[in-house]
Amino acid sequence: MKKLEAVEEARAIMTLGMDWGVFKWLMEKPKVRKIADRATEALNNAEDKVKAAWSDELKVAYNYLATLEDDDSVKGKKGGKSKAAAKGIDPEALAIAKGVYQADEETETMRLDAEDTFDEGERKLSVAMAREGARKALATYDLHEKAIRKAEAAAKK
Repeated sequence: MKKLEAVEEARAIMTLGMDWGVFKWLMEKPKVRKIADRATEALNNAEDKVKAAWSDELKVAYNYLATLEDDDSVKGKKGGKSKAAAKGIDPEALAIAKGVYQADEETETMRLDAEDTFDEGERKLSVAMAREGARKALATYDLHEKAIRKAEAAAKK
């Protein structure tokens, strides 16, 4: 995966933000949010482009996993409906898709945590929380890029 300009810009501003005081954070927050949103959009677009090149079998397997996650009747159950529905899906494609899906879920969870930390820091006027949010955002970019590389590797299998 090649470096994305929007992500590099976000990394730079988040790294600078680790040294900012409360007033600087308050002044720069709208700018930081826009830059972070552009980075997330760029990563999502890169991810979508990679997944568009996947084989049909891999797309079906990934979509199957996503629908399992959305289906409350299947959550927490082992076997049953989930195994029956997976019968028509190539087991190798399902295993590969599961790794990518888990990486995607981990990335999204971390991204939401970073946003929540920023929001709470703003409410409390906490520089420490803003810095923690920046640290989490940087980790999220790394994790998202890792998930994209895993999706690229899946395309080659």
